Parts: sequence; structure tokens; C-alpha cells
Amino acid sequence: MLFNAIATISLGRSSAGHGLITKIRRAALAGFLGVEIFFECLEHYACEIEGRKTTASREALLEASQRVNEVCGELRVTVVCLMPFMNFEGLLDEHERKEKFDLLQFWFELCQVLGTDLIQIPTNARPHGTTGDPERVASDLRTAAELGLQQSPPIRFAYEAVAWGSHFDTWDQTWAVVRQVNLPNFGLCLDVFHIAGRVWADPSALSGMTENCEEDLKRSLERLVREVDPEKIFYVQLGDAERLDKPIVPGHPLFEEGINPRMSWSRNARLYAFETDLSGYLPVERICRAIFVQLGWKGWVSMEMFHKSLYETDTELVGKLATRAASSWSKFLAFLEYTSDKSRST
Repeated sequence: MLFNAIATISLGRSSAGHGLITKIRRAALAGFLGVEIFFECLEHYACEIEGRKTTASREALLEASQRVNEVCGELRVTVVCLMPFMNFEGLLDEHERKEKFDLLQFWFELCQVLGTDLIQIPTNARPHGTTGDPERVASDLRTAAELGLQQSPPIRFAYEAVAWGSHFDTWDQTWAVVRQVNLPNFGLCLDVFHIAGRVWADPSALSGMTENCEEDLKRSLERLVREVDPEKIFYVQLGDAERLDKPIVPGHPLFEEGINPRMSWSRNARLYAFETDLSGYLPVERICRAIFVQLGWKGWVSMEMFHKSLYETDTELVGKLATRAASSWSKFLAFLEYTSDKSRST
């Protein structure tokens, strides 16, 4: 099996030595062929260029994108996508909706400068001011895809179900939207963490799992293998998460009123895949087997993690994380080789 790998290392905005260019160089040094560009990191880099603390100008964002493109060209690293274009679809306020579409046009410019043709859209997670009406959501996303087709080169979109989405929080729901949009440049981003974190895991439960986790995951993966067209999966994000000592309920350090526990868990306790020695406990292997072996999907794979430790000021942190990401990738490949060999022999 042949795969391409990308490293996603999102380190927050303020820690010393954690600049975007440093992350790209460390990822390349660790052997990765591509990077996801997290918009917050790009914005922080643009603020550094402009000498601001917050809210970079569009001119600075374009300058930052050009510098990223040059560094990636020097290192022979592909910018796989720009992400995440957040809280976009299903907005009820027409002024907000227009502002989002105006911003999307600027993102097209950023993509051209970065040298990528892919924007990731996570499912809308705003608690208010949105609709889950499938027709309205599909209409917004179809309009975005149509605008993307007008670009040169055309821009693609990868729609990702986040486990705390306000209306859509499972891959099934995003796949239904992809089919409804029905355009060649609109597909899925499948995230192993979000699949497991919604169907199988529950950080607010004492057990860390949903009540019918095993059966629900089994049925979900059977549907995925049976229903999803691999050509409509634009890339896959691969990650695990910590099993917490206590559930995220009032009194827990990660609990915030009005914040979905899965979001708090995701932002503070994500791990690279196969880091079981760090309390990783999600059924990563089963989901990978479904996507990469049973479905036979091939393409860009992002080694993704978020963790409270990312805000530390250790200047060696980026290099350490790149090394961990490379180790995760190696374990992933070994798992796939073993699983594939086992499948052929049975």
C-alpha cells in the first residue's frame, strides 16, 4: 500500500519558538511531505510580519502566505489544505452569511498564494443563529463549491463532521450533504478522532464511553464501508485522545459552562494516533481498518493532535512533536501492513 503523509502541528498562538515557519521546517525535517495550514497560525504569522498583536490585515495575510509558499517550495513540502473555514453553513442572519461568502472569496486568494486547492470546512458548531435544515445547509455549501469551480485552478472543499457540531456531528450526516451538493469539488474529510469521539467515546461519562459504544461503532463502520465512495474522501485526519481520570462535568478543570465537553476534551487532551503509552484509548485501529483496508482508500493522511501542553514555552517543543508525529506515522504504517497481510491470509 502506498500513502502520502502530512503533519498537522497546531501549537496555539503565543508560545516562544512556535512560529509557523519553524513548524513547517520541523515537519519537513521529520520526513513529512506536506502540511495543513491552520488559519490561526497563518494569522499569527501575519501579525508578526505587520508588528501587530491581533487582527492581521489581508495584505499581511497574503504576504505571510507567500512566505509560506516559498519555504515549502524550498523544502519540497506540499501545502495540502487551508483550514478550518469555521461556522459557515446554515447561518440565519443574511448579513453574517454575506460576510462569510466575502471571506471565502479572500480564502480563494490565500489558497492561490499558498499553492493549495483545498479548503476544509468543519460542521457548524455555533450554539445559536444557525439552522440544521439539510436543504439550506446543502444550498450554502453548493454555492461555495460552485464559486470554487470558478477559480483557476478550481478549489475543492473537504467537509468534516466535528463531534460537537450544532446540527451535524457524524460522518453519516456530512456524507448525506456531500451527496446532496453533488459537485466534483466537494467531498469529505474523515477524522478518526471525531468518528470515535462522537460514536464511541464520551468524556463526560465516568466510563469515558457511550452506552452502546461497541455496537454503535460496529454499525457505523459497516455503513461507512458499504456507502461511501472513496473518491469523495479528499483526505483523512488521524488522531487519538487521552482517557481522562475523571469525567468532564462541573468541577473538572476542563469543564466550561456552555462548552460541549467533547470540544474541551479535543482542545486539551488529543494525542497522535497509537500513543497508547500516553493514555490513548480510542478504537483507532478499527476505524483505520475500515477506511484504509476495507474501503481501500489512499491519499493524504494528517497526523493531528491538540493538547494543553502545546502552550508551554519550551523552544524544543516543536521538534519533539514532529518526532512524535513521525513515530505515530511509522506505527500506523506497520499496523496497515500487518492488517493487510492478515486480511490476505484469511
